[in-house]
Amino acid sequence: MSAGSGLSVGAVVLTMGNRPDELRALLDSVARQQGDPVQVVVVGNGSPLPTLPADVRTVELTENVGIPAGRNIGIEAFGPDGRDVDILLFLDDDGLLPGEDTAELCRAAFAADPALGIISFRIADPDTGETQRRHVPRLRASDPMRSSRVTTFLGGANAVRTRVFAQVGGLPDEFFYAHEETDLAWRALNAGWMIDYRSDLVLFHPTTAPSRHAVYHRMVARNRVWLARRNLPFPLVPIYLSVWLLLTLARKPSRPALRAWFGGFKEGWTTPCGPRRPMKWRTVWRLTRLGRPPVI
Repeated sequence: MSAGSGLSVGAVVLTMGNRPDELRALLDSVARQQGDPVQVVVVGNGSPLPTLPADVRTVELTENVGIPAGRNIGIEAFGPDGRDVDILLFLDDDGLLPGEDTAELCRAAFAADPALGIISFRIADPDTGETQRRHVPRLRASDPMRSSRVTTFLGGANAVRTRVFAQVGGLPDEFFYAHEETDLAWRALNAGWMIDYRSDLVLFHPTTAPSRHAVYHRMVARNRVWLARRNLPFPLVPIYLSVWLLLTLARKPSRPALRAWFGGFKEGWTTPCGPRRPMKWRTVWRLTRLGRPPVI
């Protein structure tokens, strides 16, 4: 246990086995963390794992179950709802922790604020040090160095108090990829937890475009509809989705991308989205006060 806070820390790393060098560098950066050792579980999502350090626990899945389901399996490797540790870090397999005090800073933050449920790290390019606007989880993203309370978080660069999972459940398995973090964030906020973006907690990660994933446009649209259907009060569902439709058109995607987007949008309405648990209206007001009303 950490002498300062007494909070134990674990880490979940999801990999498809195609970045062994980057994965090893990430694990080395986790091993260098100050304070009590961070327990690590690596989940091979539909692929065999390379040889890893002896103290790293591994789970090999025979098929790619998607990002949220894969991370949920990593959570359960730490006991039901991750209860064997107090905090779980979720780190992309091609990321790197440049600071050796990240785990200790997380321990201190959660110990100091009992209402804090999730911390979103700042993602920075290892060569330029720049942070993309899309990696700042708020509307006012021009200053990535400003820490603040936020309404969502970054999936591969965060820390979660495991009591959040015990109270509101894990990530939505059915999403496979895209918006699973916001679904969890909204449920956590609805349960009274807070989310912080911390610019001093950094994960190095190469600059990439999310559209590199072949399923990007379809999944983004489908899961946006599922997100609204699962979590928003009925009057806000058409407003939220109309705003995102207009934003998508304003960005002038290519014809194939737009075709995939509309296919996903239709799929979101015609397929099961999982349990519906609409947030309270006081949570809507809370999100609004935090700078991101749930209509955008």
